[in-house]
Amino acid sequence: MSGALAIQGSTTALVVIDLQNDFLDASGAYARGGDSNPPALLLPDRVAAVARALKAAGGMVAASQFTLWPDAAGEPMVSPHLKALRPYLKKGDFAPGSWGQANVAALEGLVDVAVSKVAYSAFFNTQLDWVLRRACIQTVAVCGIVTNGGVASTVRDAHMRDYRTLVLADGCAAFGEERHQVSLADMRNVAEVLDCAAFVRLLT
Repeated sequence: MSGALAIQGSTTALVVIDLQNDFLDASGAYARGGDSNPPALLLPDRVAAVARALKAAGGMVAASQFTLWPDAAGEPMVSPHLKALRPYLKKGDFAPGSWGQANVAALEGLVDVAVSKVAYSAFFNTQLDWVLRRACIQTVAVCGIVTNGGVASTVRDAHMRDYRTLVLADGCAAFGEERHQVSLADMRNVAEVLDCAAFVRLLT
């Protein structure tokens, strides 16, 4: 889809997927587990610049925070799928209210609403859709990590909810450039894919 149409700032929300300390910081859970995603480390400053531009145009910034809720014994409730992929996740990682669950420092003061999520999509079992509709949001621009996971799932859920849906191609990253590019190509079926600079230029 073409990204040439103007973007009305006052009815647009930037939805930032999972730019959190436990994913990205050198002291976070993923780094401690040996999982690195160098392209993702470039995202916080780039996304923060987009967030500032959108807020100046009257828009909203929402962020999802992947969360591992503790059970009655205080142990994190990790889905079998995630446990198989990331066996190093332990008590305290992505815990609600923790440093690891928090947004990275570059987003400080920019996020209007944050929702805790337990699966890929920022819409699944969260209040994101309610908040966006109460704020009269018609367009969502999705960015963050990972392109083929949380970003793609959120984009499809936004599309199904009849938002005008945008993907900020260089505001996303995956574990591998091929996965990133294949996922972007796939999302063009349901969203407009453009880069961060183009998004800012099209803001009205």
